[in-house]
Amino acid sequence: MKKFWFLFYNLLIVPILYLGVRIIGFYNSKVMRGIKGRRRIFEELIINSAAIRKANKLIWFHSSSLGEFEQAKPIIEELKKNKGINILVTFYSPSGYDNSRKYPFADLVSYLPFDTKANAAKFIQIVKPNLSVLMRYDLWPNHIWAMKSFNIPIFLVDATMKENSRRKFLFMKNFHKYLFMDVTKILTVSKSDAEGFKDFGCTDNQVKAVGDTRFDRVYQRSLTASAHNLLKTDLFKGKKILVAGSTWEADEEVILPAFSKLAKNDDDVILIIAPHEPTVVHLEKIENEFSGDLDTIRFSFMNNYKSERVIIIDSIGILLTLYTYADAAYVGGSFKQGIHNVLEAAVYGVPVLFGPKIDNSQEAKELLKQGGGILIRNKKEAYRNLRMLFINEMIRKEKGDISYNYVQKNLGATEKILKEINQAL
Repeated sequence: MKKFWFLFYNLLIVPILYLGVRIIGFYNSKVMRGIKGRRRIFEELIINSAAIRKANKLIWFHSSSLGEFEQAKPIIEELKKNKGINILVTFYSPSGYDNSRKYPFADLVSYLPFDTKANAAKFIQIVKPNLSVLMRYDLWPNHIWAMKSFNIPIFLVDATMKENSRRKFLFMKNFHKYLFMDVTKILTVSKSDAEGFKDFGCTDNQVKAVGDTRFDRVYQRSLTASAHNLLKTDLFKGKKILVAGSTWEADEEVILPAFSKLAKNDDDVILIIAPHEPTVVHLEKIENEFSGDLDTIRFSFMNNYKSERVIIIDSIGILLTLYTYADAAYVGGSFKQGIHNVLEAAVYGVPVLFGPKIDNSQEAKELLKQGGGILIRNKKEAYRNLRMLFINEMIRKEKGDISYNYVQKNLGATEKILKEINQAL
């Protein structure tokens, strides 16, 4: 049956995927960037790999995009404490590749070649990894089969398997059964995920629940973020701050009116809002929302701060540090397509508010269940909960403590994963 799926994938699926990517590339600049970036992939790998120490063992980490790579970083950075390890990092998406080319803990950074049988074999023969770590879900069959043929241990890390996963549907389940069979270790986020993989015939020896490195990563980053003095803390003495992070317009239609109403009843509340896409048009729209009611200032003009009640972040990459100022946080995406990372706020021990679209986040669901998270569905609920949090310090602290403890109790996945990797090397 495995031979059937090999032929099915290579004779039917690969040509369709390749043609589809080429067509989409004509209309999508990001996809075209990925196509162009792969043109000299093997030549560049040969040149760049010549510069690394050949006596070292090489561990290959693959991530689909930047978000998954964040989960790989705690593992990589611990491995690099061993001077006898080289790290290769690959990406499917241009955003991951472009933003990580200068990652200091990687010896090689590359695109993953398009998943043909010939490309996969050539890639493995050039880089010669001693072990591969695939993050979350980005499994490319020909690369899996090539590594299997070269007896390279394959680890799937931070793996999840939802009960309603499409991988369990009809022929997809049988295909993935034979794909997972060739993965050496599947290290899952939870016990329920581990059981999900066993539905595909994966063995107890092959599958193990170890936790989620996102907790380790966000905690690691919070320790350094706290030391960054982006905003002078004495500016907010006696104030209560709501940080709204990664917001889309759908989030702002709920949270901004609620804050405006809150601010009329409480002179000590301040909003710091970091839109997901801080374009000029988006920033102006937020400013217009408060026009005539509350004074606003953009982050880039904070040297001229004169007690404005709304601070609008017009840069990117500083959200985790901004949460250090929060007494409560709102995490965006939850009124649009799916919530962003709630752990970035929870790690600082604050209540975390969000909208109804949280199916993509087990962490948001768990925070809600434990009481550190608060779900809001409309402006009224947003105002009522913000008012409750900022009036009642005891409730605010209680919910904040739940958030903090939730993160703390889930630390340690990195150490468990490293133990499994070291045993396989």
